[in-house]
Amino acid sequence: MSAIAIITARGGSKRIPRKNIRPFLGRPMIAWPIGAALESGVFDRVVVSTDDPDIAAVARAAGAEVPALRPSDLADDYAPAHKAARHMLELLRETDPAIRHFCHIYPTAPLLSADLLRQGMERLRGGGFRSLWAVVPVPYPVFQLMGASGSGSLYRLFPDDKAAMRSQDMPQSYVDVGQAYFFEVDHFLEHELALGEHTGLIEVPPDSAVDIDTEEDWIRAERIATRLAAEG
Repeated sequence: MSAIAIITARGGSKRIPRKNIRPFLGRPMIAWPIGAALESGVFDRVVVSTDDPDIAAVARAAGAEVPALRPSDLADDYAPAHKAARHMLELLRETDPAIRHFCHIYPTAPLLSADLLRQGMERLRGGGFRSLWAVVPVPYPVFQLMGASGSGSLYRLFPDDKAAMRSQDMPQSYVDVGQAYFFEVDHFLEHELALGEHTGLIEVPPDSAVDIDTEEDWIRAERIATRLAAEG
Protein backbone atom coordinates (compact mmCIF):
# COMPACT_ATOMS: atom_id res chain seq x y z
CA MET A 1 0.00 0.00 0.00
CA SER A 2 1.50 3.29 -1.06
CA ALA A 3 0.76 6.99 -0.71
CA ILE A 4 1.44 9.75 -3.18
CA ALA A 5 1.26 13.53 -3.30
CA ILE A 6 -0.14 15.18 -6.42
CA ILE A 7 0.52 18.89 -6.93
CA THR A 8 -1.63 20.46 -9.65
CA ALA A 9 -0.06 23.44 -11.41
CA ARG A 10 -1.32 24.76 -14.71
CA GLY A 11 0.51 27.38 -16.74
CA GLY A 12 -2.27 29.87 -17.44
CA SER A 13 -2.40 32.06 -14.33
CA LYS A 14 -3.99 35.41 -15.22
CA ARG A 15 -3.85 37.62 -12.10
CA ILE A 16 -0.20 36.84 -11.34
CA PRO A 17 1.41 35.63 -14.58
CA ARG A 18 3.59 32.52 -14.23
CA LYS A 19 3.04 32.55 -10.48
CA ASN A 20 3.64 28.83 -10.07
CA ILE A 21 7.30 29.26 -11.00
CA ARG A 22 7.84 32.89 -10.00
CA PRO A 23 10.55 33.24 -7.32
CA PHE A 24 9.14 33.36 -3.79
CA LEU A 25 11.92 34.32 -1.37
CA GLY A 26 14.46 33.08 -3.88
CA ARG A 27 12.85 29.75 -4.81
CA PRO A 28 10.22 29.01 -7.47
CA MET A 29 6.79 29.05 -5.86
CA ILE A 30 6.06 25.41 -6.66
CA ALA A 31 9.36 24.32 -5.11
CA TRP A 32 7.98 25.16 -1.65
CA PRO A 33 5.11 22.62 -1.54
CA ILE A 34 7.29 20.09 -3.37
CA GLY A 35 9.91 20.54 -0.66
CA ALA A 36 7.34 20.18 2.12
CA ALA A 37 5.99 16.97 0.59
CA LEU A 38 9.46 15.48 0.21
CA GLU A 39 10.51 16.55 3.70
CA SER A 40 7.41 15.03 5.27
CA GLY A 41 8.62 11.53 4.46
CA VAL A 42 5.07 10.16 4.20
CA PHE A 43 4.79 9.91 0.42
CA ASP A 44 6.27 7.23 -1.80
CA ARG A 45 6.09 9.62 -4.74
CA VAL A 46 5.67 13.37 -5.16
CA VAL A 47 4.12 14.06 -8.56
CA VAL A 48 3.22 17.27 -10.40
CA SER A 49 0.33 17.53 -12.86
CA THR A 50 0.89 20.36 -15.33
CA ASP A 51 0.24 21.31 -18.94
CA ASP A 52 3.31 23.57 -19.05
CA PRO A 53 6.80 22.32 -20.02
CA ASP A 54 8.49 25.13 -18.05
CA ILE A 55 6.62 24.21 -14.88
CA ALA A 56 7.46 20.56 -15.51
CA ALA A 57 11.17 21.40 -15.74
CA VAL A 58 11.12 23.45 -12.53
CA ALA A 59 9.17 20.71 -10.73
CA ARG A 60 11.65 18.04 -11.75
CA ALA A 61 14.56 20.23 -10.66
CA ALA A 62 12.87 20.57 -7.25
CA GLY A 63 12.66 16.80 -6.87
CA ALA A 64 9.17 15.95 -8.13
CA GLU A 65 8.11 13.57 -10.88
CA VAL A 66 6.19 14.72 -13.95
CA PRO A 67 5.15 11.50 -15.70
CA ALA A 68 3.18 13.24 -18.47
CA LEU A 69 1.80 16.64 -19.41
CA ARG A 70 -1.83 17.32 -18.58
CA PRO A 71 -4.40 17.40 -21.43
CA SER A 72 -5.46 20.90 -22.50
CA ASP A 73 -9.10 20.30 -21.55
CA LEU A 74 -7.98 19.94 -17.92
CA ALA A 75 -5.87 23.10 -18.00
CA ASP A 76 -8.20 25.96 -18.93
CA ASP A 77 -9.67 28.60 -16.62
CA TYR A 78 -12.74 26.48 -15.89
CA ALA A 79 -11.15 23.10 -15.27
CA PRO A 80 -11.44 22.12 -11.58
CA ALA A 81 -8.09 21.29 -10.00
CA HIS A 82 -9.44 18.08 -8.49
CA LYS A 83 -10.26 16.79 -11.99
CA ALA A 84 -6.62 17.27 -12.96
CA ALA A 85 -5.58 15.45 -9.79
CA ARG A 86 -7.95 12.62 -10.66
CA HIS A 87 -6.50 12.37 -14.16
CA MET A 88 -2.99 12.00 -12.76
CA LEU A 89 -4.12 9.56 -10.07
CA GLU A 90 -5.78 7.31 -12.63
CA LEU A 91 -2.70 7.50 -14.85
CA LEU A 92 -0.42 6.46 -11.98
CA ARG A 93 -2.70 3.60 -10.92
CA GLU A 94 -2.35 2.01 -14.34
CA THR A 95 1.18 0.98 -13.35
CA ASP A 96 0.86 1.17 -9.55
CA PRO A 97 -2.54 -0.22 -8.49
CA ALA A 98 -1.38 -0.44 -4.86
CA ILE A 99 -1.79 3.31 -4.31
CA ARG A 100 -4.22 3.57 -1.40
CA HIS A 101 -3.85 7.15 -0.17
CA PHE A 102 -3.10 10.43 -1.86
CA CYS A 103 -2.81 14.08 -0.97
CA HIS A 104 -3.84 16.77 -3.43
CA ILE A 105 -1.63 19.82 -2.85
CA TYR A 106 -1.99 23.25 -4.42
CA PRO A 107 1.14 24.80 -5.99
CA THR A 108 0.73 28.23 -4.39
CA ALA A 109 1.08 26.98 -0.81
CA PRO A 110 4.54 28.21 0.22
CA LEU A 111 3.56 28.17 3.91
CA LEU A 112 2.45 24.53 3.86
CA SER A 113 4.54 22.61 6.37
CA ALA A 114 5.92 19.09 6.27
CA ASP A 115 4.52 18.64 9.77
CA LEU A 116 0.95 19.34 8.64
CA LEU A 117 1.34 16.82 5.83
CA ARG A 118 2.58 14.22 8.31
CA GLN A 119 -0.33 14.94 10.64
CA GLY A 120 -2.82 14.63 7.80
CA MET A 121 -1.51 11.32 6.52
CA GLU A 122 -1.18 9.85 10.01
CA ARG A 123 -4.76 10.81 10.83
CA LEU A 124 -6.07 9.46 7.52
CA ARG A 125 -4.29 6.15 8.01
CA GLY A 126 -5.53 5.97 11.59
CA GLY A 127 -9.10 5.45 10.42
CA GLY A 128 -12.25 7.30 11.32
CA PHE A 129 -12.20 9.51 8.24
CA ARG A 130 -11.75 8.72 4.58
CA SER A 131 -10.84 12.25 3.59
CA LEU A 132 -9.44 15.30 5.37
CA TRP A 133 -9.37 18.97 4.36
CA ALA A 134 -6.90 21.59 5.54
CA VAL A 135 -9.02 24.41 6.99
CA VAL A 136 -8.73 27.52 9.13
CA PRO A 137 -11.30 28.66 11.73
CA VAL A 138 -13.48 31.59 10.72
CA PRO A 139 -12.73 34.29 13.35
CA TYR A 140 -16.25 35.73 13.53
CA PRO A 141 -19.84 34.43 13.98
CA VAL A 142 -20.65 33.12 10.53
CA PHE A 143 -24.44 33.45 10.93
CA GLN A 144 -23.96 37.23 11.17
CA LEU A 145 -22.53 37.46 7.65
CA MET A 146 -24.22 39.94 5.32
CA GLY A 147 -24.16 40.63 1.60
CA ALA A 148 -24.74 43.78 -0.41
CA SER A 149 -27.02 44.20 -3.41
CA GLY A 150 -26.06 46.02 -6.58
CA SER A 151 -27.46 49.23 -5.09
CA GLY A 152 -25.40 48.79 -1.94
CA SER A 153 -28.19 47.76 0.43
CA LEU A 154 -27.35 45.12 3.03
CA TYR A 155 -29.09 41.79 3.43
CA ARG A 156 -28.47 38.84 5.70
CA LEU A 157 -27.00 35.67 4.26
CA PHE A 158 -28.68 33.54 6.94
CA PRO A 159 -32.24 33.61 8.33
CA ASP A 160 -32.96 36.13 11.08
CA ASP A 161 -33.38 33.43 13.73
CA LYS A 162 -29.84 32.22 13.02
CA ALA A 163 -28.39 35.74 12.94
CA ALA A 164 -30.05 36.54 16.28
CA MET A 165 -28.28 33.72 18.11
CA ARG A 166 -25.71 34.64 20.71
CA SER A 167 -22.25 34.40 19.20
CA GLN A 168 -21.17 31.90 21.87
CA ASP A 169 -24.03 29.60 20.81
CA MET A 170 -23.06 29.57 17.15
CA PRO A 171 -21.09 26.59 15.85
CA GLN A 172 -17.43 27.05 15.03
CA SER A 173 -17.08 27.53 11.29
CA TYR A 174 -14.15 26.78 9.03
CA VAL A 175 -13.00 27.74 5.56
CA ASP A 176 -10.99 25.69 3.10
CA VAL A 177 -7.50 27.21 2.84
CA GLY A 178 -6.69 25.74 -0.58
CA GLN A 179 -3.52 23.97 0.53
CA ALA A 180 -3.94 20.23 0.98
CA TYR A 181 -6.63 17.55 0.78
CA PHE A 182 -6.06 13.98 1.98
CA PHE A 183 -7.99 11.02 0.57
CA GLU A 184 -8.36 7.30 0.55
CA VAL A 185 -8.12 6.66 -3.18
CA ASP A 186 -11.28 4.55 -3.46
CA HIS A 187 -13.28 7.15 -1.56
CA PHE A 188 -12.05 9.98 -3.79
CA LEU A 189 -12.75 8.09 -7.01
CA GLU A 190 -16.33 7.50 -5.87
CA HIS A 191 -17.14 10.79 -4.12
CA GLU A 192 -14.46 13.29 -5.16
CA LEU A 193 -14.98 16.44 -3.01
CA ALA A 194 -18.32 15.51 -1.43
CA LEU A 195 -18.44 16.38 2.27
CA GLY A 196 -20.08 14.21 4.88
CA GLU A 197 -19.50 12.11 7.96
CA HIS A 198 -16.41 10.54 6.40
CA THR A 199 -14.66 13.92 5.91
CA GLY A 200 -12.58 15.36 8.73
CA LEU A 201 -10.40 18.42 9.14
CA ILE A 202 -6.79 19.36 9.71
CA GLU A 203 -6.62 22.81 11.27
CA VAL A 204 -4.04 25.17 9.77
CA PRO A 205 -2.60 28.05 11.85
CA PRO A 206 -4.21 31.31 10.63
CA ASP A 207 -0.81 32.80 9.77
CA SER A 208 -0.16 29.93 7.37
CA ALA A 209 -3.45 30.34 5.51
CA VAL A 210 -2.68 32.88 2.79
CA ASP A 211 -4.54 32.86 -0.52
CA ILE A 212 -2.16 34.32 -3.11
CA ASP A 213 -4.20 35.94 -5.88
CA THR A 214 -2.78 39.47 -6.05
CA GLU A 215 0.57 41.22 -5.75
CA GLU A 216 -0.49 42.41 -2.30
CA ASP A 217 -1.17 38.80 -1.27
CA TRP A 218 2.27 37.83 -2.55
CA ILE A 219 4.05 40.52 -0.55
CA ARG A 220 2.10 39.63 2.59
CA ALA A 221 2.89 35.93 2.18
CA GLU A 222 6.61 36.66 1.83
CA ARG A 223 6.53 38.78 4.98
CA ILE A 224 4.78 36.01 6.91
CA ALA A 225 7.18 33.36 5.59
CA THR A 226 10.17 35.51 6.56
CA ARG A 227 8.80 36.02 10.07
CA LEU A 228 7.95 32.34 10.56
CA ALA A 229 11.45 31.35 9.41
CA ALA A 230 12.99 33.81 11.88
CA GLU A 231 10.88 32.37 14.69
CA GLY A 232 12.21 28.93 13.87
